[in-house]
Amino acid sequence: MSLKLFVGGVEKQELLKQLREAQILLNPLAEVLFSDERFTTSQVRNQVEVVQVTVAALGLLEGGTFDQIIQSAASQGMALCPLELGPHLRLFMLEQAEGAIRQPATENQAPTGSITIASAELSTDEDVPKGFYLRCIEGALWLRGYCSLPGHIWSAQDVFVFLRTALCSLTHPSSGTR
Repeated sequence: MSLKLFVGGVEKQELLKQLREAQILLNPLAEVLFSDERFTTSQVRNQVEVVQVTVAALGLLEGGTFDQIIQSAASQGMALCPLELGPHLRLFMLEQAEGAIRQPATENQAPTGSITIASAELSTDEDVPKGFYLRCIEGALWLRGYCSLPGHIWSAQDVFVFLRTALCSLTHPSSGTR
């Protein structure tokens, strides 16, 4: 699945305000990402195209590490997303399939129904969240942060979002298109 949306042109505090106004919930790891000074937003609003794809669709039928996933995605014309794409995508995707509320133990696995934003990590420190994922639980939309070790094997069914291409910069930010 491919989507076009606008990213950038909003300070982090304004982005947080928009998330709150849309009643989007954040977990503590997402809040840690927002408070990290290395997480910056672009001052320029750009339209981007993103692709939602499973790990298996990237050719990794048995799953793979994050490095294997991004290498496979790159070979298919996809790239890592800026970290700020996570909040913008959450605001854009106000309808998401419900994830399993009570699922079998999935510690150290992506939750069923989640969509992980493929972005570069802020730090190799294991205690720093690696990025964002989107989830819907009991009708509530979430923007959640996650931690993952470098050797973690993502499941073939896990869903990622990658950047396909930057299309253009907006010269008229009041166009109303999102």
